[in-house]
Amino acid sequence: MIQEYLKKSRAIIDAVERQEEPLRQAARWFADTILAGRMVHVFGSGHSRIMVEEMWPRYGSFPGFNPIVELSLTFHNLVVGANGQRQAMFLENVSGLAERILRNYDLSGQDTALVISSSGCNVVPVEMAEGFRRRGIRVVALITKEHSEQSTSKRADGLKLGDFADLVLDTGAPAGDAMVSVPGLDTPVSPGSTVGGALIINCLKAEVARLLTEAGRPPKVLSSAAVVGSERAVELFEAAYDEHAHRIAKLYAQVGFPSYVSEAAESGVPANTR
Repeated sequence: MIQEYLKKSRAIIDAVERQEEPLRQAARWFADTILAGRMVHVFGSGHSRIMVEEMWPRYGSFPGFNPIVELSLTFHNLVVGANGQRQAMFLENVSGLAERILRNYDLSGQDTALVISSSGCNVVPVEMAEGFRRRGIRVVALITKEHSEQSTSKRADGLKLGDFADLVLDTGAPAGDAMVSVPGLDTPVSPGSTVGGALIINCLKAEVARLLTEAGRPPKVLSSAAVVGSERAVELFEAAYDEHAHRIAKLYAQVGFPSYVSEAAESGVPANTR
C-alpha cells in the first residue's frame, strides 16, 4: 500500500509538470499584483485551508499574499460537538457568506485571487470567485479537475468554481481524491489533492520569487536560522511581517466609506478605481 500511494503521487507530479505554461501565467499575474503594491488573495474552505497556509506565512514564503481562512469553515479539529465538522460543511454551502467575507476588504482591479476547492462545487468558494470577478479581479482556480467534472454543484444554477476563473489549475488527483484501494476494503483511502496542491502552490511561489527578483524587487523570504544565521533570520521575519502589515493596511483604507459597499457590489468596479 505504501508503494501504491507513492506511485500515484509520482503520477501527480507528472500531471503538475504538464501545466507549466498555465503555472507561469498565474505567476506572472501574481507578480504583477505584488509589484503594484497590492495583494494576491488566497482563499480555501474546508481542508483547502492547507494550501492557503502553504502559500503564506511559512518558511520559504514571502509577503504579497493575503491568506483568507475563515475558522467557521475550516476548524475541523473538534470533529463533532461545538465547532464541529457538520457545521463547517453546512456553512460552506450558505449563499451570501462569501460576500460578507469580501465586505471586509477594499479590493482593487490590480489585485488577483487564488481560490482553492478540490470539487469546485461548494457554494462559498464559488461565490468568492464570482465576487472577485465582479470586482474586476483575475481569478486563478485550483481544483481537482477529474473530481470537479464528476461532482454536482451545490448552486441552483449548476455553476462551478471553474466557471468563474480566468485560469484553472489541476491538482491531478482522481475523482473522490482517495488514491489507494486496499484489498478487502470497499472504499479507497489516502487522498492526493494535498500532494498536487502543495506542488502547485510551491511552483507558483518559486516562479513569483524569480519574477520579483528579476524585476529588481527580491522578496523578503521567511528563512530559517539554520540557513541564514539567527541575526539574518530575525531581520527577514521582522521585515516580511512589516511589509505584510503595510500591504494589508491598504485593504482596509476605504472600507466603510459612504456608498462604498452598495456601489462596488452593484457596479462590479472596485470603489478605489472609480
